[in-house]
Amino acid sequence: MSDNRIGAEPLDVLRGRHSAKWRLYPDDVIPLFVAEMDYPIAEPLKRTLTDFVNSNDLGYLGAIPEIAPAFTSFAEQRWGWTPDTSHMRVAADVGVATVEYLRANKAESVIVTSPVYSGFWSWLKELDVDIVDVPLTDSFDMDFAGIEKAFAGGVKHFLLCNPHNPLGKVFGRAELLALAELADKFGATVIADEIHAPLTFPGTEFVPYLSLGPAAERTGVLVTSTSKSWNLAGLKAAFLLAYEDKAATFDKLPASMHYRASILGAFSMATAYTEGVPWLDSTIDTIIEARDHLETELARVLPDAKIEWVPDAGYLAWIDVSALGLGENPHERILADAKVAFVAGTNCGPDYVNHVRINFATSHDIITEALERIAAIV
Repeated sequence: MSDNRIGAEPLDVLRGRHSAKWRLYPDDVIPLFVAEMDYPIAEPLKRTLTDFVNSNDLGYLGAIPEIAPAFTSFAEQRWGWTPDTSHMRVAADVGVATVEYLRANKAESVIVTSPVYSGFWSWLKELDVDIVDVPLTDSFDMDFAGIEKAFAGGVKHFLLCNPHNPLGKVFGRAELLALAELADKFGATVIADEIHAPLTFPGTEFVPYLSLGPAAERTGVLVTSTSKSWNLAGLKAAFLLAYEDKAATFDKLPASMHYRASILGAFSMATAYTEGVPWLDSTIDTIIEARDHLETELARVLPDAKIEWVPDAGYLAWIDVSALGLGENPHERILADAKVAFVAGTNCGPDYVNHVRINFATSHDIITEALERIAAIV
């Protein structure tokens, strides 16, 4: 398939994949849970992987100076930001990067803002830390009074998910500046997970946290990867980036973190940033069409289900299913009776029993069939 028009592969082809998305459940289940797209990968990435295999070049990851200029070029063209990549460290994925950073810097408590990516909760459980939940407001803005109270109480680390998972919201410049200034006031660190940033839709401004000036530079640690935007999660490569004020915190990271990343993943990351943009742009167009189809079909098939935020980025949607009458565990009921797998709302925060997260990066037919299956049990 040409990169000029990206489309989802047929269901029978998808069921032949070997990833967790297609092996966790039986074949009668439609899997719309894990953040993985049903689209073919970019041709330049196929060439990179093929070249490494054909060259028998599958050893441990060594020096990889290619990532820094590749990311810099992408950030300049995409966001008008020229990052200082002097202090960049490679890791296997954003989860490993975040956990190792918090462990190395002896974090005792960390702020999360529910509803938020389920990985934040599971990563923090690997560490002996207190999880301090400061939920987003009813309009899905940051609760700065609650954040300031937590910082004043001694919490020194904040996990920022931007673009937001599961909402698909992109936080605005003013809100991010306010967070940076608050973190700076209390000497806190903001770990900015910006993994979905390349998938920001046209017409929405994505602002990298570290681009916001001195307060952000003093407080910020970027963790990101090409794994979500280019569908490369299985290749295992990500990186951390911080500016001079945070450089000493990187010195505490274990040297082995680099070598646990994949040579295929690291070089594919460089290829994605330099040669994968046409594919990315086509994929964003396809994702927007899928989002619009999801909205239309929800209104037609499940009008009582509510998208809490129309996504500005990414391919995840946060759905309130409380009006569907699916019982105390709607996620389990949908899986058992409709044979559709979503992420349970409680994975994104303990108070979200009546929510599910949908991955809509698939074909229109699959989206429609999944919703019709649910409608049949309501």
